[in-house]
Amino acid sequence: LLFHSDFYFSMLGWQAKRLVLLIIFFTTCILPLLSIALLSINPKFKLSPDSENFRALSLIFTAFSYYLGYLLLLRIEALPVFKLLQLASIFVIVALLPLSFRWKISSHMAALGALTGALIALSFRMGANPMWSIAAVVFISGIVASALLILNKNKLWHLKAGYATGFLILYLVIYFI
Repeated sequence: LLFHSDFYFSMLGWQAKRLVLLIIFFTTCILPLLSIALLSINPKFKLSPDSENFRALSLIFTAFSYYLGYLLLLRIEALPVFKLLQLASIFVIVALLPLSFRWKISSHMAALGALTGALIALSFRMGANPMWSIAAVVFISGIVASALLILNKNKLWHLKAGYATGFLILYLVIYFI
């Protein structure tokens, strides 16, 4: 979304975009998946999203992977907005960790709320109008929330709390920092 938006960093060259995308994809997708795959080899580990151990360990490994991505972005001197997004995402994951011990807060809705908050904060900071992107994210958020409710994976307040957590953290970090 950021590379093809009307923001100023859409003018990055292809090599710079590719390097940033590789770092972000590796540290936010591949590393967390590998950590869960390695944990699933252990017979004592229950590979069930409803298990408290699974949720806590997956959030810890994901936060560590995101932090590694943040450190790599610092080393290549990427645009500050990418580092800020990575750091704000780490804050969301760390905020979800203690909440997940007590409640079953929706990580999916936290991620979608964070994306919505990031788009709105970036639009205010950059003076852009990504109305269609925001509308699409809100629409997809509604579909995901409906699916989670229909499948009885979460209660409505879990979804609201997850969305609000992600939205508030990313919006506040991006808008004020």
